[in-house]
Amino acid sequence: MNQILSNIKTFFLNKRLGFYFLAVILYVIKTDLTYLTKFSLGVQNSFQQIIMLINPIAAALFLLGIGLFFKGRKSYIVILIIDFLLTTLLFANILYYREFSDFLTIEIISKSSQTASGLGGSISGIFKVSDLLVYTDFVVLLLLLLTKVIKMNPKSIGKRQPFTCLVVATAFFCANLSMAYTDRSGLLTRTFDNNYIVKYLGLNFFTGYNAFRAHETNAVRSKANVSDLTSVTQYLDQHRVPANPEYFGKAKGKNVIIFHLESFQQFLIDFKYKGKVVTPNLNALYHNPNSISFDNFFNQVGEGKTSDAEMMLENSLFGLPSGSAMQLYGGENTFNAAPAILSQHNYTTASLHGGNSSFWNRDSTYKSWGYDMFVSKSFYPQNKDYYHGYGLKDKIFLKDSIPYLEELPQPFYAKLITVSNHYAFDFDKKDLTIGRSDTGDPTVDGYIQTARYLDEAVGEFMNWFHQSGMSKNTLIAFYGDHYGISDNHKPAIRKLLGRKSFGEFDDVQFQRVPLIIYSEGLPGKIDHTYGGEIDFLPTLLGLMGIDNTKTLQFGQDLLSGKSNQIVAQRNGNFVTPKYTKAKGKYYLTKTGEHIGSDEETDTEKEELSNLTNAVTTQLSLSDRVIQRDLLRFYDLPNFKKVDRSKYSYTKKNATKLLAKFANSPTSFKNQRENLGLTDIPYLTDAPELINKNDRPNNMLAATPATNLSPENKTKVVEEFNNWFATQASDNKMGLMVFAPLNLTDESFYQSSFGKIGSNPEYPIHLLENPLITYYSKSGITGLAADVNQDDIDFAKPFTAYLLADDGNVYQADISKQNFPGVYNGITNPENQLVYYTPLPHTSKLFLKYQDLIKNGH
Repeated sequence: MNQILSNIKTFFLNKRLGFYFLAVILYVIKTDLTYLTKFSLGVQNSFQQIIMLINPIAAALFLLGIGLFFKGRKSYIVILIIDFLLTTLLFANILYYREFSDFLTIEIISKSSQTASGLGGSISGIFKVSDLLVYTDFVVLLLLLLTKVIKMNPKSIGKRQPFTCLVVATAFFCANLSMAYTDRSGLLTRTFDNNYIVKYLGLNFFTGYNAFRAHETNAVRSKANVSDLTSVTQYLDQHRVPANPEYFGKAKGKNVIIFHLESFQQFLIDFKYKGKVVTPNLNALYHNPNSISFDNFFNQVGEGKTSDAEMMLENSLFGLPSGSAMQLYGGENTFNAAPAILSQHNYTTASLHGGNSSFWNRDSTYKSWGYDMFVSKSFYPQNKDYYHGYGLKDKIFLKDSIPYLEELPQPFYAKLITVSNHYAFDFDKKDLTIGRSDTGDPTVDGYIQTARYLDEAVGEFMNWFHQSGMSKNTLIAFYGDHYGISDNHKPAIRKLLGRKSFGEFDDVQFQRVPLIIYSEGLPGKIDHTYGGEIDFLPTLLGLMGIDNTKTLQFGQDLLSGKSNQIVAQRNGNFVTPKYTKAKGKYYLTKTGEHIGSDEETDTEKEELSNLTNAVTTQLSLSDRVIQRDLLRFYDLPNFKKVDRSKYSYTKKNATKLLAKFANSPTSFKNQRENLGLTDIPYLTDAPELINKNDRPNNMLAATPATNLSPENKTKVVEEFNNWFATQASDNKMGLMVFAPLNLTDESFYQSSFGKIGSNPEYPIHLLENPLITYYSKSGITGLAADVNQDDIDFAKPFTAYLLADDGNVYQADISKQNFPGVYNGITNPENQLVYYTPLPHTSKLFLKYQDLIKNGH
């Protein structure tokens, strides 16, 4: 054993290879510790944890191994220099990540002076002494060499050992890459977030990969010139459509809210599953007389999914054939985006998203688009129970976004990005208020549940939107960003929709997503025009009365009445009112009838050929604009190009901006205050926000009924259903069914609103004050209000039975001990006892109840 330890000591202290491996081991350890303590990489399981912890090994073996090719003392010095450089890169990323929640890119490093400015003007403001610990291994190695504890071995080790180390490093990287792709397919082709690359492949790989992509991009950009714009401008001039005077300027000067409905498809509108309406709130908006709703509006995304949708919605430029345009070009290209256009019409612009700011490269792209403010995850509460999947749960996100909206100087343009209806459509059970579908496909079966949650969140927002008065001067547009259920789930889709078949043609038609544009006073209709996300911006600018005749936008105003109605898909498919192309085959859109190549008439052949060429031309020219950054050469009249350096989305800068906004006389909040109006509470039934600390002491939880026989349970349900069917009005009255704890069939009786119910043995009276007696079958199903202590005989306890919306019966065991707040007069209303069923939707009525109390009712 001693000999083994002696050999190990000799290897590390006297051998050049030993020094190399010691440097590798120490570097890997400190990098892993940095991952765990300085970055938030979103590790979700043990497999990802293993990948993250081993990913520094390949880079350390390879990069430090370069030093082995040098002879004698130089080898040690080179290894130390490389270690120092890698450590400095790690240190710089720690500082940058702390401020921006992202990693340093080659673009940022090349503009180091601007980066320093972006870091708040002073590195000391974000520096922590503990950050210097990353240099510990370098200092230790240096001291060990200077004190000659480690002796520099001058002997040559030849080329074989260094090459072997590089081969091992390469093999290790291949294994790492294979593991990464096992857990996250398309990691490099569909890059969502820089955090993902670092988590799976390491910080050093990310830096190298980013440099490679930057070189590729710059090579293409460097060859472009102003003449490349000619074919683009000619094409767009030929395809411009006139504005419709009926709608042009109808929303001029109004605030604009863009509501991003994650993975929400058109088929959900008016959809019922087993008789239950899935999206009642969006249905109501869709059919509102002040809504323009499009029923032939398609998503047109490619690999960039959500980022492609954002690119089209706010730039009228398509996503790319592969990868994400926002990820690859968002931080460097010049854009004429909606935020920048509206900023130059005196709008304040903001995007709000309860997820990581770096996701889809938003934190960088939004600067290029000209957003004044980007509110992301770090601005919202960090309670982990508030988050699921890709960010803050929608109900909490929308509620907590209101203070930011209220502070924005008007007119404002704001985008709200929801995430809860995201693949794989699993969600916390406590948040769900509708059952799963039963197709047998777990992904599909959760879809209507998360869609319902999103719909409820929209409903809560719209309640506040109207009650606060913001709706009077605001246009709000709802759009689905992309499909939720892919064609990999065809059997389940077929079963969900109740169809006999679901083929390629059906899948193209299935790509419809909602577009609902609502504004008070807007002449509403359901518009059957065929269009897609590329057409949104021209349509919006028309409604706002903004001249769009010189912009380089590939979409058309859908309200023009003269759009070409060709909906191009990134994969080459297309849809028009007459024809549909799906995977190289052609169909009649109205009937789905396949048009065989041998059946095509000469007219059809010409029409289909022209449509195919039109789609190819539109997509290729849009790609040219992005890949060659052609908008840098284009001078849009009355438009000043965006200066990215003017924007910073750190909390520090946002706080300064909000302080500035707070003094604006045009902010919604200040306007209400100047009119002497009080804040309108935002009512949500998010169970995470309704906890015991939020509830009055007199609110007690009912529990599932355990002492009811099946016969008596049926009797309770019948009592409730009969009463609600005959007496309940607008769900604002209700019923409690009382009985002694030791039930017999004869001991049932009911106490209903405004009436006296009694039992000879257990007299109970509900008095006749309707304002506090506030029951609801779908919410608080028992409120023992206006019950005077003298009216109750507490000699024996009794049970209140409550019927909840889930069809289950709950019980509240009542006695003098757990009935502390018996009502003793209207002057002390908070002493009334409330029993509630432990369901998510109950909390909405908690808030209504509290509001009644607050206002002295």
